Amino acid sequence: MIARLIEGVPRRALVMLGVLLLALIVAPLIASDYLLTVLILILYFAYIGQAWNIMMGFAGQLSLGHALYVGLGAYAAAAFYVHFGVGPWLGLMVAVPVAALAGAFIGFLAFRFRVAGVYFAILTIAVAEFARVGFDHWSWTSGSSGLFLPVAQYSHNDLWLLRGQPVMFYYVILVATVLAFIFCRALLQSRVGYFWLAIREDEEAARSSGIDTFHYKMVAVVISAAMTSFAGVFYAFFYNNLFPEQVFHISRSIEIILGPIVGGIGTLFGPVLGAFVLTGLGETITAVLAAAGIDLPGAKQVFYGICLLLVIMTLPDGIWPWLCKRIGLAERDK
Repeated sequence: MIARLIEGVPRRALVMLGVLLLALIVAPLIASDYLLTVLILILYFAYIGQAWNIMMGFAGQLSLGHALYVGLGAYAAAAFYVHFGVGPWLGLMVAVPVAALAGAFIGFLAFRFRVAGVYFAILTIAVAEFARVGFDHWSWTSGSSGLFLPVAQYSHNDLWLLRGQPVMFYYVILVATVLAFIFCRALLQSRVGYFWLAIREDEEAARSSGIDTFHYKMVAVVISAAMTSFAGVFYAFFYNNLFPEQVFHISRSIEIILGPIVGGIGTLFGPVLGAFVLTGLGETITAVLAAAGIDLPGAKQVFYGICLLLVIMTLPDGIWPWLCKRIGLAERDK
């Protein structure tokens, strides 16, 4: 299994990945609390960017409402924890099917009735907005007042209940990001991955060659939605509060897709690199402005917009494909 995953990958790429992973493993030993929080955010967006990349980068289906699956996962696990004392890992068994069913519902409506392109993107936004309004008025999840998870001072880290210090959350999201990367690599090497690429490049040609495009697009949507729901569970237990306007808002969906776009849609490492570039530099700008006593609302969003504009104008395929050529990595190993 491992041999197949690394088959065709240059030794240089494996060494670089190993060094990066080692650096991330030891980072909490030298990082301050603030830097550790920034690294958690980076890994969070790296993970969720990989989940979105399966849908858009691999299968070519543009989702602009991916915050829907984050919100469903977050509220499912948080509500069961608040009302029934069910831990997040058991809550994940509820969150994943709920998000997957939502993805299957959207996919069935769109693909059965040939809703594609920008109209599919609009459909994803519409369903996310419908969920936002619905949760805003659902008393069981406290509606617009917000759902708050009980927080206690823990002298130790409780991994089962995800209660503890930031370093515990860091390693949880690090493991999730690494597993997502390996999973995406396996998907790309599988028969399903090749079918997705065929659909992404030319759906009509793929259909003509005998590929069941409806089935494989549904698989992409369901897998992406299910993976994203874990990010929602992590979000809920890390921040300990949920507001529909905050979780389901379209701005959250835009934040999800920026990393893969900047890093390189359809590549394995692009979403990870994009998360490091955008989140890392964005938080740096925020910290510098705060240290200088400058109150500039929306500075981070302006920075994101400038980065996106520069990448689209100069590197339309993203930073990672361009970087691959500079460091001598083969195109197939992106």
